[in-house]
Amino acid sequence: MSTIERIHAAATVLDGVARRTPMLTSPFLDEIAGRRVLVKAECLQHTGSFKLRGAWFALSQLPEADRARGVIAFSSGNHAQGVAFAAREAGVPAVIVMPEDAPRLKIANTRALGAEVVLYDRETEDRDEIGARLAEERGLSLIKPFDNRDVIAGQGTTGLEIAAQATDLGVSRADVLVCCGGGGLTGGIAVALAETDLTARPVEPEGFDDVARSLAAGRIERNDRLTGSICDAIITPAPGELTFPLMARHCGAPLQVSDAECLSAIGHAFQRLKIVAEPGGAAALAAALHRGDQITGDAVICVVTGGNVDKEIFLKSLA
Repeated sequence: MSTIERIHAAATVLDGVARRTPMLTSPFLDEIAGRRVLVKAECLQHTGSFKLRGAWFALSQLPEADRARGVIAFSSGNHAQGVAFAAREAGVPAVIVMPEDAPRLKIANTRALGAEVVLYDRETEDRDEIGARLAEERGLSLIKPFDNRDVIAGQGTTGLEIAAQATDLGVSRADVLVCCGGGGLTGGIAVALAETDLTARPVEPEGFDDVARSLAAGRIERNDRLTGSICDAIITPAPGELTFPLMARHCGAPLQVSDAECLSAIGHAFQRLKIVAEPGGAAALAAALHRGDQITGDAVICVVTGGNVDKEIFLKSLA
């Protein structure tokens, strides 16, 4: 099954499960950006981020015997909550490996959804090793946060919705800015939009531009550190083995934004769109508002990918 076929299959499975999140607009944001801004509000998805899409579809594709034994995932928080939610609804045990410096809200929400949370130090410990070891010891099925064909397909359903909603709003050609960590959402959206005149572009935090460097080099490049930005949701070691070729084939030029610009975007999202965004989830909107010289066309589409923000960060964005 091709990636686009898998995305359409995921759309069928997710119909009536995932929310068809709205595409929001504001004349105030248009004025700041100097062009029309369309915001795909995935922060309004179940569990507060797009991650529910991929988690639900990946879980649905596991053989029944594997589902019964349980699943494991590693995540800074949004994939964690997506897997925990999907597992709870399916009556499946879930273990989630999370960095100990993840936002407290994300850790608390994951536990509240019924998952067992295992914390680790992202500077000194390897989450892949921990996940693989626990999976083998307990007979659990590992659902990776981005480098999994079914996860990519589930996230790609966001792109199908973007294409339809953009058409409804009279936008046929535009850059689609996507907050990008490992590339599951970006790659999935890029494939979903491949036959349109909408072009997916990854947006990363400054200093954590492994996707941009990888695309420039034509091979996977890694970040030399995994802490130092408030954009925890989109800081990953490197693009995935599955996601990198999809982005290399289908994506436009990457963009980078600062922590301060993401805080500004959170404030604008709340004040002008009445939605709550987290720093990593606001990166695409930050690029739309602050990187206009690197964007072409009369309109830009950006995905606000998550809204699971700690109170202290949110208040700082409003200050």
